[in-house]
Amino acid sequence: MQKQLSGTSIREHRLRLGIKQADLAKQVGISASYFNQIEHNRRRIGGKLFSDIAAALAVDPSVLAEGADARLTDTLRDAQISEPGLNGIYDASEVFSGRFPAWARLLAARHRRVQTLEQLTETLNDRLANDSQLADALHELLSTVTAIRSSASILQDEPKLEPAWQQRFQRNIIEDSARLSRGAQALVDYLSINAGAAAGAALPPDEMEQFLDDNAHHFAPLEAGDVAAIEEVILGSARLKSSAARALAVTHLTGYIRDARKIPMADLKAALRRRGLDPIAIARMVGADLATTLRRIASVPQEMLPTPVGLFIADASGTLILKKQVKGFSVPRHSGACAMLPLFQASTQPLRPIRRFLRQSGRESETVLTYSIATPSDDSGLGDNLLMQSHMLIIPQAPLAEGQAQVDAVGVVGRTCRVCYAETCPARREPAERPRG
Repeated sequence: MQKQLSGTSIREHRLRLGIKQADLAKQVGISASYFNQIEHNRRRIGGKLFSDIAAALAVDPSVLAEGADARLTDTLRDAQISEPGLNGIYDASEVFSGRFPAWARLLAARHRRVQTLEQLTETLNDRLANDSQLADALHELLSTVTAIRSSASILQDEPKLEPAWQQRFQRNIIEDSARLSRGAQALVDYLSINAGAAAGAALPPDEMEQFLDDNAHHFAPLEAGDVAAIEEVILGSARLKSSAARALAVTHLTGYIRDARKIPMADLKAALRRRGLDPIAIARMVGADLATTLRRIASVPQEMLPTPVGLFIADASGTLILKKQVKGFSVPRHSGACAMLPLFQASTQPLRPIRRFLRQSGRESETVLTYSIATPSDDSGLGDNLLMQSHMLIIPQAPLAEGQAQVDAVGVVGRTCRVCYAETCPARREPAERPRG
């Protein structure tokens, strides 16, 4: 017996060949009305009749049995879910993609394009709002323009100014004009770096972040612990364009190898099968510290995990030095994260694991489970040079079944103060930007 939507596939192949429905029905020995019901998925078919139809259409029976492209229907379902007005209505994605494949591909392409543009808009908005280098450059331009205007006003308002003072103000205008020109050119160069890239990476940390995202934070050539493979991995990436970004990559990949030696991937996979996504239980089973275990779990290929996971790492200053984002729970690229994250609270309680359920305010987000801990970094020295790093693993949780209650309390955190409406939060740094209208 074939899939219910095999009829749709039959119809598309028949129309593509320009064969009339009645002629094809006659060729396979059935009535036109019966064949019409097959094409509209009202009758299931199998065995010899299905093979005869495939032979008449000159295609392999498996092609007709496959029905609609699974990836295409998944994209259409994602597009439907993303629209509040369409979410919850009857899902006709497979029927639509089967009957109108060209239109389905067009809609899927437009949906993917919209997603890309939304991500680009969010990235650029975040960058414009929080990029300190851009803010400094604009402040420098405004200061220079103000200085030029001030000198020009004095020359205009004081016609009887002594020649020596006139020359001094004229020299100021010439020097400030040159400074304005240099500052404007530097700003143009800064904004032009990778202008065509969707994520708009311009700084070494941006290049490094995209490099890790491209590889899903997993580097199979390094799992054997061979340091010589680092150069091969770096040379194979088009993301690492600057020497500074490549230096960051060497540091990260060296740490990756160190972690892989402590917890081989085979041992980690075995622990995941036995313990599930429980980092504390896995750490005990493999005999490793929790921080290393969190990093290794975040490096497991996505297809081997029950759900994608995220990982944030902060240094002793609170700066996020690694961000593996996860859908439904993310932090800005160019500004500080919410101070209420367990990631930062862990730094005040070194070596003490913190397990907490969270969700982000001001957005449609699901509950996630987080594990956090602060430990000395592997490159840390002794005494006054002891360096701490805080880790937070993010695990999206499956939705609760109807009637099922959340046993553990769920904390609410923000993405940034600017888009978090928790006005009484003691960690607030700036007022929230309320939507207009």
